[in-house]
Amino acid sequence: MKILLLEDDLELCSLIQSQLTKNGYMVDACNDGEAAMLYALHTDYSYDLAIVDRMLPVIDGLTIIKAMRKKGIQIPVIIITGMTALNEKIEGLDGGADDYLAKPFHIQELLARVRALILYVSLWFLSLIAVTIMS
Repeated sequence: MKILLLEDDLELCSLIQSQLTKNGYMVDACNDGEAAMLYALHTDYSYDLAIVDRMLPVIDGLTIIKAMRKKGIQIPVIIITGMTALNEKIEGLDGGADDYLAKPFHIQELLARVRALILYVSLWFLSLIAVTIMS
């Protein structure tokens, strides 16, 4: 499984990347919105999931997520952010994110959310194959 990690806090980014790698994921990490946009929209990279900080420099994370959805990139997206107001959460989820995790968070919770979203997508894909075969 390949994950795109977009986080401008270098220490947090390193921690998340390290833990994801220890759990068997391949991770590409970006620390600013401009580079993140290039990675997120480049379909040759074939990511299975993205973890996106909402407040990236240059281009914010929500703009990146909306651009991904507009381009038809439908991988699961988890927003990680310090923006915790209800309207900010709703805006993030309505903007295309599948999950919203407020900072600070425990790394084990993030890993559990990653596993859950990847499992959900895998089961959805298998059910789609089964329906296609039975048709």
